[in-house]
Amino acid sequence: MIEVLVALAVVAASLAAIGSLVAVSMRGAQGIGQRLAFRETLRALVTSLPDARDLDAGTKTGVSAGFRWRLDIAPFVATFVDPQAPTPWQPEAVVITVRSPSGQQLQINTIRLRRRAG
Repeated sequence: MIEVLVALAVVAASLAAIGSLVAVSMRGAQGIGQRLAFRETLRALVTSLPDARDLDAGTKTGVSAGFRWRLDIAPFVATFVDPQAPTPWQPEAVVITVRSPSGQQLQINTIRLRRRAG
């Protein structure tokens, strides 16, 4: 009788360990899915940027797949860039920020060239 009780206790402990392992695996899989959706939303925003000639300075915001995003475009300012240089191109800083429903934030900073007016 004692051997049966010990065997049942071992089986119960094994099932509890397996159950907690499955729960941890499920949470991990959900986290990976959320991060993947987060990065895919950011990638979609980067690829949907307007053409360089239509890239106007300013801020744009929106929501895509439940993720809030913000696009900031401003003239690129650096000590090694001469804004008066006789070149047909003007560098512009582009900052894309995406915030997930859980509050996580991911940001991409890049530079785009825009043809100068005239």
